[in-house]
Amino acid sequence: MLERKAFLLFLFATGIVSLAGCTVGPKYERATAPTAAKWEVAPPWRQSAPKDAIPKGEWWSVFRDDELSSLEKDALGANQTLQAAIGNYNQARSAAAIQVATNFPIFGVFPSAQRQRLSGNRPSGGSPFPLQPTTQNTFTLPFTVGYEVDLFGQRRRTIEAAEASYQASAADLENVRLVITADLAGDYFSLRQLDSELGILNRTVDTLRRGLQLVDSRHKGGVASGLDVAQEETLLQTTRTQATLLLQQRKQFEDAIAVLVGKPAPDFHIPNRELNAEPPPLDLGLPSDLLERRPDIARAERQMAVANAQIGVAKAAYYPSLNLFGTGGWQAADILKLANVSSTFWALGANVAESIFTGGARRAQVEFAKSGYDVSVANYRQSVLSAFQEVQDDVTGLTVLEQARDTQELAVDAARRTLDLSLDRYRGGLVSYLDVVTAQQNLLINQQEAAIIQGQRLVTSVLLVKALGGGWDASSLAAIQVKPKLKDIVAP
Repeated sequence: MLERKAFLLFLFATGIVSLAGCTVGPKYERATAPTAAKWEVAPPWRQSAPKDAIPKGEWWSVFRDDELSSLEKDALGANQTLQAAIGNYNQARSAAAIQVATNFPIFGVFPSAQRQRLSGNRPSGGSPFPLQPTTQNTFTLPFTVGYEVDLFGQRRRTIEAAEASYQASAADLENVRLVITADLAGDYFSLRQLDSELGILNRTVDTLRRGLQLVDSRHKGGVASGLDVAQEETLLQTTRTQATLLLQQRKQFEDAIAVLVGKPAPDFHIPNRELNAEPPPLDLGLPSDLLERRPDIARAERQMAVANAQIGVAKAAYYPSLNLFGTGGWQAADILKLANVSSTFWALGANVAESIFTGGARRAQVEFAKSGYDVSVANYRQSVLSAFQEVQDDVTGLTVLEQARDTQELAVDAARRTLDLSLDRYRGGLVSYLDVVTAQQNLLINQQEAAIIQGQRLVTSVLLVKALGGGWDASSLAAIQVKPKLKDIVAP
């Protein structure tokens, strides 16, 4: 009964002293960052006009492309870079759990059994009587408990840093997921752009082949010259060469997608399909919203919290540490008597430790932590500035590409009319076939440029979604905490 009361007293003292402790170091406050009042937008963008919100999670669904959605799901399940990020996230949670576990006392048991023979010539310790050889048994069942009291908040600051690092890892995981899915979407639309260009080239090859047959027949009839035939044949073969070279570029994008979805490149193929999509309307929100949308900004902010807590950890080294400990159990020479009351033993105690002279190490550690915080603030502000730049660049890019698309469509129509007129005039004997070849080449160039602009519009839309955070919200980090349950506390 006495031992039980002593143990309960130990636990009670542990709780009281812990509650009475203070926390040194600065209280964390998010550093300010330069934030624009509004975006610089031009038609077709209107900052106040309602637009489609980016879906949370599966943001790529805004493009309404089932094949892209299927590839994105494959990437989320098999991309190895993402799997590594998940492993880092789980490690961060375990590291935080290790620190949270220090809130609880350490309890252990160290049973032992020993049989020994003592020499008859052993030191007598001043006894006038001769000693005899002795053989004896010792059975011990001891229990120990220890607890370091967090008087000045060193442990609390360490836990604060570990949990902020855990949240930073969660934001980093979201950023890796966003980067991988955005890279996949960008490569996918680039591949579809090449499919459109290949379609244009293949159709042009068919047209040029028919044109070559026409010119050749006219040449055989003495109406056209051999020069007309050579010019048309040159353009036909050049167009075929372009199509062949584009196949290499297409394969490179296909292989890049294979790596992103976690499949071997030689076995991975995407059927050819020309690009037939429009960039979706997106809600830009206010520039200040970006601070909560971007996972990389959230990670930088959480790193500031980690660095701030480290200052408190460093300052706590100036103060003494208090350790409470207790031991108790049973010890007997006869194992049958081990459970007797007279075989019990116990001890309670405490020790205080304080470093008097460290040669300036503690001061240097505090300065080191403060400098680390300054670095994290600068990194945070740089992340914010880079985010504003990316969004503004992509918005401007989409605006310019929208205008370029409209004028390029007019250019394609004009080039097609030019070709029709050239053919009519050639058949009428008013112009040489060089005018026809020039018009054919001009139409091809303008059609390819239109396909490139369309692909760039979709890729830039993907970049804008990525720059806006892909529908993510930093408020989700609030739930990223280690809350130990009883089964976790008593687990070995």
